[in-house]
Amino acid sequence: MKKILFIFILALSFGVYAQKVEPKFEVEGNKVKATYFHANGEISQMGYFLNEKLEGQWKMFNAKGDKIAMGNYKNGVKTGKWLFWEGDTMKEVNFDDNKIASVANVKQKEAMVIN
Repeated sequence: MKKILFIFILALSFGVYAQKVEPKFEVEGNKVKATYFHANGEISQMGYFLNEKLEGQWKMFNAKGDKIAMGNYKNGVKTGKWLFWEGDTMKEVNFDDNKIASVANVKQKEAMVIN
């Protein structure tokens, strides 16, 4: 009996784990807001498309829901200041035409709060 119960629980856990959370797309004006999810249901990234290209602010999150990156796209190209969080450090990366122009490390305690 214990063996059957163990196999049932094991099969159920594989079935739940294997389920994929589908992305969500919403039309907002002339843009499409896209939200992608990790397997655990937490948001992995969210942002906008315009004419099928990445546009405007995008945010990325780890599987725990912590923000790990944020920046802007213009016509599908990374542009301007992007922020990347890792532990106690925030990296400020400036992009020019999808290429890294500069990188600066900023301790989070010194950085201003950014949503």
